[in-house]
Amino acid sequence: MPFAPTPHPLATLVGAIGSIFGTRFGEDLLIVLGFFALGMLGWLVYALGRAWFTPLTGVVAALLVLTREPVLSYGVRAYVDIPYICLLLGALLAETKRSRAGTVPLVLLAFAGLLRPEAWLFAVVYAWWLWRGGVLRPLHIALVVGAPLLWALSDLVITGDPLHSLTGTRSTAESLGRVTGLQHVPTATPRRLGEILREPVLFGAAVGGVLSLWKLRTRGILTGAAAGVLAIVAFALLATAGLSILTRYLLFPATLLAIFAAAGICAWVELPREDPWRNRWMALGALTVVGLLVFIPSQLTRLRNTRHALIAQTHILDELHDMAVAHLPPAHCAISVPNRRAVPQLALWTDRRPSQIRSAQEDGRYTLPGFAPRTRAIAKQFILDQSDVDKALPPAPESYTALEGRYWTLFGPEASTDRCALHPDIGPDIVVVP
Repeated sequence: MPFAPTPHPLATLVGAIGSIFGTRFGEDLLIVLGFFALGMLGWLVYALGRAWFTPLTGVVAALLVLTREPVLSYGVRAYVDIPYICLLLGALLAETKRSRAGTVPLVLLAFAGLLRPEAWLFAVVYAWWLWRGGVLRPLHIALVVGAPLLWALSDLVITGDPLHSLTGTRSTAESLGRVTGLQHVPTATPRRLGEILREPVLFGAAVGGVLSLWKLRTRGILTGAAAGVLAIVAFALLATAGLSILTRYLLFPATLLAIFAAAGICAWVELPREDPWRNRWMALGALTVVGLLVFIPSQLTRLRNTRHALIAQTHILDELHDMAVAHLPPAHCAISVPNRRAVPQLALWTDRRPSQIRSAQEDGRYTLPGFAPRTRAIAKQFILDQSDVDKALPPAPESYTALEGRYWTLFGPEASTDRCALHPDIGPDIVVVP
């Protein structure tokens, strides 16, 4: 059976609004929003680096974040994680500018809580902080409970189960053999943070974090450190609840570490000249810069590989769209695909229910009509994933008429009067092969 993605209410709402103007417009809207979120991410990181340390620290922090391959990859793919991080950083910035700001941070956290459930923990802890200061208001309580209630209501409307996002995501993680469980957090966390930031940035974050908390210890720095600790706690809670331990779930603490890494490079200027740790901090910052320079070729290779992968996947998806729209039989007909990867796109493009799109990998064979990748290399570029437990795909059927493109083969009965046979019209870039 195809695996349905976890519904995120705010993302679902944006997608629904965009789809009113057509599928292509909705897709383009998400791409534009993805790039906008990346721009906002850079600005917010700069603003926090400047507020906690110095303007130069903000510039370096923004450069560090926007040159991390996973950040750029998730951003251009329009994952919800980048807008989610922006909302959390916006809440941090508002709290940095005015202690116990209250409404503005909680509004941002409420929106963030409609993208990822970790924000609920941030909202609860922040509400406790407001209560400790005697400034908690009924509106604040409504904002704290609003996001999880709206999420449950959204699940109820869409699936009939108010806890579908939890139970469905946990079931999918089990079926796919994903790593879960609190026992894996201590080993997975540093490794996944390293995947995002790389070793020199982690070293700089350790330098900047320890020395700034010891020698500077401003309210903004303490707020940022507390947010980082809380983010790891939230990550651990997700793992405990049976959700997958994924790299992108650590993007927010990685972003905070990048700000402290920039502090490790630049923030020594805030120490008095007579402080003996000024020169030591400067030396450690210089060592961090040397490490970053050494890793530049590796980073460029990762970015180039990501760019090539995105271009290839775009071409593969574009051809799949064109062949599906032009040549598939009516929408009531079931079709077959290599595995679950292409199910959401084909369901959207062809107005089919996901249950009408069969996974050949899970069925053990293709049904007709169906799509098959032309080569194993194409399957690795789009269909298969490194984290898949099952990377085997059944062979395409033989002795059937096929429409062959550059990336896909669309095959069906050689001769049939069935209404679910392939559309007879052949496009200019597709040839019939016996």
